[in-house]
Amino acid sequence: MKRTALCTISLFLPFITACADLESTSTTDLSVAATVAFTEGPTVDRDGTVYFTDLYSSRILRLSTDGVLSTFRQPSYRANGLLFDSEWRLLACEGGDGGSVLPRVTRTNMTTGSIEVLADAYNGKQLHQPNDLTFDAKGRIYFTDRPGAIRRPEQTGVHGVYRIDPDGSIARILTEPEVLRPNGIIISPDDKTLYVIETEQAEGGPRLIRAYDLSEQGTVSNMRIFHDFYPGRSGDGMTIDSEGNLYVAAGLNNLRGTSETLATVAGIHVFAPSGELLKHIPVPEDTITNAAFGGPDLRTLYVTAGKTLYSFRTDIAGTRR
Repeated sequence: MKRTALCTISLFLPFITACADLESTSTTDLSVAATVAFTEGPTVDRDGTVYFTDLYSSRILRLSTDGVLSTFRQPSYRANGLLFDSEWRLLACEGGDGGSVLPRVTRTNMTTGSIEVLADAYNGKQLHQPNDLTFDAKGRIYFTDRPGAIRRPEQTGVHGVYRIDPDGSIARILTEPEVLRPNGIIISPDDKTLYVIETEQAEGGPRLIRAYDLSEQGTVSNMRIFHDFYPGRSGDGMTIDSEGNLYVAAGLNNLRGTSETLATVAGIHVFAPSGELLKHIPVPEDTITNAAFGGPDLRTLYVTAGKTLYSFRTDIAGTRR
């Protein structure tokens, strides 16, 4: 059986990169005494530098090609999902600071450092919690905006899936009851399918991947369930390779006090466009959150989980979406 090497860099241990055989298992039961980081949103610049977020410390980190870890921005205003667009500008979903900086989607010019707000409201209502984003071949940006753990009446009709057109106009393409708690989002390489992850933790809520036909105009139709994770933890973030296979960060190693079970084994779940599970790469750390392709051949997958950034090589080249 072919073995996959999982390489890691941990943020709050000495900066030592380690590789582990994914088929090895531990017989020691560990409990979490404290959590000091929550990594999310990896994306890779043209020179191979990996950018990712730490939600707990409100910062964006970067890992250079020679293994040097540094802080790119702090405060990041609770930045979550990141993505470099077609012009290598850094897109970020930000949760705001609870005060003057609203939840928003921003774009950073990496040459000048200037930050542009692309979206912070729709129809007069501020966004609640932008989470993840992707783009299509026409340069349109699609992002998810999700409600908080406790829903407030004023949030009704605000969260959902949005599209930002190149001229700056914003359109909402999905909202309740079509989607309840949208999280990860990705578009197929041929621009014909939009995938959205639902991550409702309440009993009976959707924990699944929805697939939609995506029109040339950027609208969606023909919703179908691509994969259902219930009753386990749903997917969080995801990416897609050049053949249209989804790489979904999903599952838990330990229960976390929700109605989610351990039925979804923590790791990267690789699905064919047909929905068939092709491979599962276990990740030993909670909570696994997102993934992105990088490297000169786009065959290195970077995975965020807990306080750690993981990486492994793939047989198929990825995409930058």
